[in-house]
Amino acid sequence: MSAYSEYRVGEPIADTRSPGGPMNDRWSQRKFEAQLVNPANRRHHTVIVVGTGLAGASAAATLGEQGYRVESFCYQDSPRRAHSIAAQGGINAAKNYRNDGDSVQRLFHDTVKGGDFRARESNVHRLAEISLQIIDQCVAQGVPFAREYGGLLNTRSFGGTQVSRTFYAAGQTGQQLLLGAYQALERQIAAGQVTMHPRTEMLDLIVTPQDGRARGIVTRDLVTGKVERHLADAVVLCTGGYGNVFYLTTNAKGCNATAIWRAHRHGALLANPCYTQIHPTCIPVSGDHQSKLTLMSESLRNDGRVWVPKATGDERHPGQIPEDERDYYLERVYPAFGNLVPRDIASRAAKNVCDEGRGVGPGGRGVYLDFADAIERLGRKAIEARYGNLFEMYERITGEDPYTRPMRIYPAIHYTMGGLWVDYDLQSTIPGLFVAGEANFSDHGANRLGASALMQGLADGYFVVPVSVNNYLGETRIAPADPADPALAAAADAAEAGVRERVERLLAVDGDRTADSFHRELGQLMWELCGMERTEESLTEALRRIPALREEFWRRLKVPGGPEQLNQSLEKAGRVADFLELAELLVLDALHREESCGGHFRAESQTPEGEALRDDERFSYVAAWEFAGVGEPPVLHREELAFVEEKPTTRSYA
Repeated sequence: MSAYSEYRVGEPIADTRSPGGPMNDRWSQRKFEAQLVNPANRRHHTVIVVGTGLAGASAAATLGEQGYRVESFCYQDSPRRAHSIAAQGGINAAKNYRNDGDSVQRLFHDTVKGGDFRARESNVHRLAEISLQIIDQCVAQGVPFAREYGGLLNTRSFGGTQVSRTFYAAGQTGQQLLLGAYQALERQIAAGQVTMHPRTEMLDLIVTPQDGRARGIVTRDLVTGKVERHLADAVVLCTGGYGNVFYLTTNAKGCNATAIWRAHRHGALLANPCYTQIHPTCIPVSGDHQSKLTLMSESLRNDGRVWVPKATGDERHPGQIPEDERDYYLERVYPAFGNLVPRDIASRAAKNVCDEGRGVGPGGRGVYLDFADAIERLGRKAIEARYGNLFEMYERITGEDPYTRPMRIYPAIHYTMGGLWVDYDLQSTIPGLFVAGEANFSDHGANRLGASALMQGLADGYFVVPVSVNNYLGETRIAPADPADPALAAAADAAEAGVRERVERLLAVDGDRTADSFHRELGQLMWELCGMERTEESLTEALRRIPALREEFWRRLKVPGGPEQLNQSLEKAGRVADFLELAELLVLDALHREESCGGHFRAESQTPEGEALRDDERFSYVAAWEFAGVGEPPVLHREELAFVEEKPTTRSYA
């Protein structure tokens, strides 16, 4: 057993920025109380934004519009390549255009309940409020949302809701929203307010030791290998989640945890890392050759019906299995929500029927998503209009026509609800370091409802970060970063030296195994021992094996090439090194939380019906972890959760 499997309990932590008073007034109150910076003074301040997905692009564009000098960084060759483009299904907003009973209060309720009562009420209510403004913002930018025949914006349903509140652009909503944010960003680049740094990866955070403030980052140019420092008065991390610690996921291969993990090592608390989302609608694994998985949008569950054969081992063609020999298990067990139950529930239900021997496809690891009824009811043209590009993508990958044969799907790692701890202002425990989008922990609790990731990213970037950065700079009256400042220069020197030393260390191992081989082994270990179902025994085993794998990594890693050139093997090695540290904390968090909630399912804590069983008396808190050194027991800081509007209840979708 690693010493890391133990932990110390530190002082409680609290969100001191969230206003009191009625929930409906808190966001308005916070905006009014926030300090402002004179427009003439903003041009003297520099803000660094790392990441150009929805949160990063919208934050950089809005801060530039306010008059700040913004430095924007992405490791892709263009901001348009951010992983936000992969979000297919839609974005939630409580507009109630369908007049079907939706409201800000209902979106708030659905999100708190969907997160299994492990999210902050204040943050979730703000998100629901801002959802109304997001749609107006995006329509004004020209985002081509789907429209009904009469020209009104169209909506569809997503899991965990009984209203139609999800706005969409065919099956490419994330891409269209990102293009809107990208155009806003490019406008500020053309205006000279934003300087763009593509193909540049953040490898460390610059923190001044005398006051503990974030004052910049250290980067490596991925083409030339040049290591540089960039100073600023505030830093905003919008770098996405850490799901790729599991290797086979729906995330782009470049997605990584280095930015948030570097910040964590500097003192930023990392909250709820065990809350990883399993998405139920993924194309099943087809072989050991795969390096990633492909997601089929949750929107497909609007018209697709999920089923498996009633009999075990039934290998007949799906078209040969009559209706009375099919089990539409989601409709049977959860009649009120049917195929649109939340992701965590749909994922566990799929695993359960496959474990019973009723799964379909190679290895029995799949269930059917069948559109026959919808095609018969609506016609093929209507289904093509709604999901055509998704059906085409499925056929290209599998060689099967989903118009004539049901899709095969199976759960896979998708999104991470955990992330850096932030207060109501999205500021981490490092002053001046703000965290937006999936990189923070704040809005989704233990399970993210579908179509809420795009909502949170844009809410944070367009509406929250600008208020918070304004407040921070106005409140602290911090002097603009000066490279000649001895204290700041010393902190930058130390951070830059640390990055160079780490690069040299990775290159110096000169072993016989690639970074990819270690990443794959770590991912298999994590999926088997800390995946859809976790037990004390499996988690303890993971905590025994991860340190051994990390030790082997630093003994046998092989990185060809050198540091001052394009070297993708070196990039991967640095990211895998961070995953090997983060994985241990993730498992420890899962081991310490002896309850089931949302995406965290402990087999020892379930109802007789096999549903997640929370323990509100012992675990109604955010677990915020403090870094104490590699292999050293981390420190747990608890933020107690208070529920005023939504009292925790047994989570039922039946």
